[in-house]
Amino acid sequence: MHDDFFDLESLQEGYDIEFKKALGRDGRGTLPNSVWETYSAMANTEGGFIILGVEEKQNNLIFHDLPEYNKIIKDIWNILNNKNKVSANLLQSRDIGPFKLDNNKTGVVIHVLQASRKERPVYIGSNPLDGTYLRKNEGDYKCPHELVKQMLGEQANDTQDAVILEHFDFKDIDNESFRIYRQQFSNRKPDHPFNECDDIEFLRHLGGWAKDRHTGKEGLTLAGLLMFGKFRSILDEVPNYIVDYQEREDSEARWIDRVTNDGSWSGNLYDFYRLVIKKLTTGLKVPFKLQGDKRIEDTPVHESLREALVNTIIHADYSGNCSILIVKRPDLFGFRNPGLMRIPKIEAIRGGVSDCRNRNLQKMFQLIGLGEQAGSGFPKIYRNWRLQHWREPELEVRVESNQTVFIMKMISLLPEDAIEELKVVFGDSFNELKDVEKVALVTAFCEGCVNHSRMKEVTKEHPHDITVSLHDMVEKGFLVSEGMGRGTFYYLPGRHPMKNEMFGAGGVGPLQGSRALRLDRGGLDRGGFNITGFDRPIHSGHSSEHLNNSSEHLDTLIPIAEPVRSMKKAPRELMESTILQLCQGRYLTLEDLSSILHRDKDSLRIHYISPMLKEGKIEQMYKNVTTHPNQKYRTVEK
Repeated sequence: MHDDFFDLESLQEGYDIEFKKALGRDGRGTLPNSVWETYSAMANTEGGFIILGVEEKQNNLIFHDLPEYNKIIKDIWNILNNKNKVSANLLQSRDIGPFKLDNNKTGVVIHVLQASRKERPVYIGSNPLDGTYLRKNEGDYKCPHELVKQMLGEQANDTQDAVILEHFDFKDIDNESFRIYRQQFSNRKPDHPFNECDDIEFLRHLGGWAKDRHTGKEGLTLAGLLMFGKFRSILDEVPNYIVDYQEREDSEARWIDRVTNDGSWSGNLYDFYRLVIKKLTTGLKVPFKLQGDKRIEDTPVHESLREALVNTIIHADYSGNCSILIVKRPDLFGFRNPGLMRIPKIEAIRGGVSDCRNRNLQKMFQLIGLGEQAGSGFPKIYRNWRLQHWREPELEVRVESNQTVFIMKMISLLPEDAIEELKVVFGDSFNELKDVEKVALVTAFCEGCVNHSRMKEVTKEHPHDITVSLHDMVEKGFLVSEGMGRGTFYYLPGRHPMKNEMFGAGGVGPLQGSRALRLDRGGLDRGGFNITGFDRPIHSGHSSEHLNNSSEHLDTLIPIAEPVRSMKKAPRELMESTILQLCQGRYLTLEDLSSILHRDKDSLRIHYISPMLKEGKIEQMYKNVTTHPNQKYRTVEK
């Protein structure tokens, strides 16, 4: 472990950071039992860091010295290698070590890696159903038995779509879909020997028809049925099968164009791809290229959309309970599929590793030139998005609801209108800023404010460099800071984010009303889908300052709020008791409460939140910065 691995000023307990005092009875340091629940939870989600010798109180870090750190490290390794205590040791020597804290105090850092498909579930004790944990927000929670069983099933199941289906045959294939595919294959590879095969033999080469050599059973595979089948036949085998494409004008649930299983088309995956890719790429406002004197219509953005759509289809868990959902909006594209990623997210983005859930479907698309091999799909998408200077795509794995979500925003890191307005204010000095400083200034302009966590989302700079840059910009007068420690946020001089929100979007001074500010500031619309089933903002970082509650978590609160939601004017006592129930054991933003309760945000703040704060019924997350733009509220425990 390197002493400079962390930037202490940016640390905050959250999704991928867990602090534990670990002092023990004698105050010299001991390994807490709760470490293993966190180890299991982080391994089964997206990994993280457990830091021993640190605690967080009222948004401030308190550092403790652990003189017995060598014994703690030894105890960690002993338990990790005891199968009766922990099911899997995911760590290497570089993942555990001492860490110098404030005033030369020594703590211990454990870097927990995300488990692969064949390692999940990682559990403590001998029973995976009772010893498996998940990480949600900054807590560790018992994993539902159903999800544990899904993880166990995935361990040995290399591909889901190779199973031979009983009582299905070629009559369950949509003839027109299959004919068009064969024609597309022939056009791409006119001399290929597959073209000489009859239909069943051709389908066998694709992996859509198979024979069990041991039993002699022969027939349609799940891949063949999903790719080319008739909709009614698909439903007979996959009752929860739904594919859905929606085009929307904004973040609301209203759609202006839709493709779903309504009986007007075959309903299979091949035709879904053909219909949706045309709609996704229609009207793309990206420049074409010339190759000699020939216009090349196929841009990197087209390529990325094809890759994202194919990825969604071939990696979906068709035994899951949610639909494949594709969303097109003027500012982004969204892709959701049932099923968790089979490799750690960081490996998928880096590329070079592939573990496809439906390998025969993958092969079928690859044979007609769609989809990449050897895990190169995501790196290509990220690279192409960077070429457009757009914000990095966001990949989210929703473990509890067994979903994977991928968001591709068409929002510039350095939008021209924002740069031009900033140049008017700061003159030539804006051009002299480093790239990371320009990104910080533009983000503060577009979103109202910026903080360390947000900068980690929009730039790949080292956390320490981000801290130094933000401090330098305050000293130079480009930004104003407010708050303490990890609650610090930064905004442009004369444009306090909370004051602007209270007095409307017009703002104060010369920086007024840019389109970017209206589009990408706060609220439920910021970077997410405000729609049923795909409805919460997507995050790519895990600091609790920007970690929004998942849609599944908020959906569980709707029944609590139903008595208030169904009434135009609820009694004050009912309203307060409902707010206390909603905020029991969790932090919620004013926007969350407004959405859940179906009440105006300002009315909630004035008539309920402020009085309840004064009466000590609820508390703020950011107590030192009462006007923090990301303020959240929680019920005070009695």
